[in-house]
Amino acid sequence: MTHGTNAMLVGVRRGDPAAVPGAFWRRRDSRLLAAVAGAFTLAQLLLVGPGLGLGWDETVYVSQVGAQAPASFFSAPRARGISLLVAPIASWSTSTELLRVYLALLSGLGLYLALRVWRGLFRTRVLALAGALFATLWVTLYYGPTAMPNLWVALGALITVGCFLRARADRPDRRALWGVAAGAMLMAWMRPTDAVWVTLPLIVLVAAARLWRPALALLGGLAAGAAEWVIEAFVSYGGLGRRLSEGSDIQGGLGLYFAVDDQLRSLGGRGLCRPCSGPLPHPAVMAWWFVLPLLAVVGLVIAVRARRAGPTLVPLACAATAAVPYLFMIGYAAPRFLLPAYALLAIPVADALLHLVTGPNGRWRPVAAAVVALGLAGHLAVQYTVLERTVDRTAADRRVWARTADELHRLGIRPPCLLTGHEALPVAYYTGCSSAATSGPNANSTEADIRRTARRIPTATLIRPDGTPPPYARDWKAHHSPGPDLRLAPPPADEGHR
Repeated sequence: MTHGTNAMLVGVRRGDPAAVPGAFWRRRDSRLLAAVAGAFTLAQLLLVGPGLGLGWDETVYVSQVGAQAPASFFSAPRARGISLLVAPIASWSTSTELLRVYLALLSGLGLYLALRVWRGLFRTRVLALAGALFATLWVTLYYGPTAMPNLWVALGALITVGCFLRARADRPDRRALWGVAAGAMLMAWMRPTDAVWVTLPLIVLVAAARLWRPALALLGGLAAGAAEWVIEAFVSYGGLGRRLSEGSDIQGGLGLYFAVDDQLRSLGGRGLCRPCSGPLPHPAVMAWWFVLPLLAVVGLVIAVRARRAGPTLVPLACAATAAVPYLFMIGYAAPRFLLPAYALLAIPVADALLHLVTGPNGRWRPVAAAVVALGLAGHLAVQYTVLERTVDRTAADRRVWARTADELHRLGIRPPCLLTGHEALPVAYYTGCSSAATSGPNANSTEADIRRTARRIPTATLIRPDGTPPPYARDWKAHHSPGPDLRLAPPPADEGHR
């Protein structure tokens, strides 16, 4: 069984230029993959732009290491990997533009390295097309320059699976073993539970085939990446089980849900579909989502016929397990949740597309090539349209937060200060205040604590235009703002902090 499993993992590399020794092929391969990664970085800067303000979750992660505002409440499901990733910029600069450029460059480099580890397993043009397919999804471009963990889980997944396939027992590769550990650590550093789901097929394989060195690298990387999260669970959340339970509650209680339709609704540009109601997007927006698994199956059939099933089957299995919790275990959706699955599917899909447009002798099939080119052009047009609308909408929302912060400053709400109520968490970051909530996923205080704090520092509550103030703020002074209505607590007795 061990020999058979190893053979499945190895596959063959017939006709692969990357397998031919020589500096020429290495340089050509590197330049092509670097061009894809560079285009990815440039597209982020042009289409998303450095000027996009920080989003809700971004303010939580950046505030943990930044100086603009006190650290926001850090709920149980979150991990601190992305905070550490942005620390080299956020720890000394409050410039969102600088942070966006830094993340765009870093994500471009990450894509290059993630594709590079697959050289020798697939032809370079397959990898370049796979990188281009993944990098031109609106959700990939949108989250590339953002302080969010999901893209980094996706890149870690590519690195882990690619290096795992290279670290086969019959042909040991020590560098690949280090790559397995590094990729697994990156995933667990960003989102420990996602890392487990992605690597589940790999864990099964190393156990079945008794691949001890890959097993040690994989499990060691997962443990190293998740160590801080586990330690924090015991220090701040009452234990690992308690943190997992709280994380489940915050996500609405993990169980059996059919969230496929929710994910479809989110494809139209909804960053968080919770509650996920309303009509489905236009069929043109959803078409690629149905074509993706079909092309992945075609890629698997091609690989089986060529007797190289392992390098295709393994990423497909990891993509499937990565998607399971977000399709069938939570009652809401966000398109970024499936980025690891999209990244892993991109390689078999690219292999299938190139097989469809080229004959056995390597010559182009004109009709098939024209059909595929037309389909890809329409796909890119749809992705660009969704991206443009998403960026415009989110930029407008974040400008409202900035204007609300300016109004609060004008009214005397300056650090140290406290905000509560509707969208208090992101507005507090823009204002430089702390935030507090008495209910919901970010609950971290009580009404009594808020009243006591209001007697010490400037405090305000944000209210939806059609909402009512909470009991503790009903007698606070009302003010209108460009966004939510404001209720300001009476000025503290000690005015020395103003």
